[in-house]
Amino acid sequence: MNYEIKGAPMPVVECRLEAGESIKCEGGSMSWMSANMKMETSGGGIGKMFTKAISGEKMFQNIYTAQGGPGMIAFASSFPGNIVAVELTPGHDIVCQKSSYLASTSGVELSIFFQKKLGAGFFGGEGFIMQRLSGTGLVFLEIDGSTMTKELAAGEKLIVDTGYLALMDASCSIDIQAVGGVKNALLGGEGLFNTVVSGPGKVTLQSMPEFQLANSIRKYIPTQSH
Repeated sequence: MNYEIKGAPMPVVECRLEAGESIKCEGGSMSWMSANMKMETSGGGIGKMFTKAISGEKMFQNIYTAQGGPGMIAFASSFPGNIVAVELTPGHDIVCQKSSYLASTSGVELSIFFQKKLGAGFFGGEGFIMQRLSGTGLVFLEIDGSTMTKELAAGEKLIVDTGYLALMDASCSIDIQAVGGVKNALLGGEGLFNTVVSGPGKVTLQSMPEFQLANSIRKYIPTQSH
């Protein structure tokens, strides 16, 4: 499969598949395609469907296959930012925001990323529920705003406002840290909790999470007075 990512600030990835090749995505992600692309819908089994339901994900995935010759299919970003392509190999899993997943080749598996520490589950806040991508193949991810990548050494820590964490190697771990001091928590203008990412591994940050953009424009939206 060949692909091209183009356009800004609302990019699109156009994939060209050989006959018999497949690519999968969540329902509603396809933007345009050639007439010989055949779609099939899969839920991945009862267990996976239940997991998706409790995590807020869409229950079904669409699988598109090129039939009778080469085919083309495109996936457009739903938010200003970037589309990045990540090559997965056995033993090199990644973890990303659940809203980041755009599409992937058929050898990529999606699952919920479970936190090792209970506190992260209760206090993670915006952007807490994350997705683990494993297997072999290519995955396309949406990044909100611009991207910055940091390589963390073993034991090195990075404190991040939760929604700014776009993806990380599965070798990294995350925990939730309360903002120290009552005065800082109440008057600092930040959230009550931050995400602490520990290495080793690569971490990709995004500059404009959806919730941050919504907060920025909310004050300009007129409200109805009574």
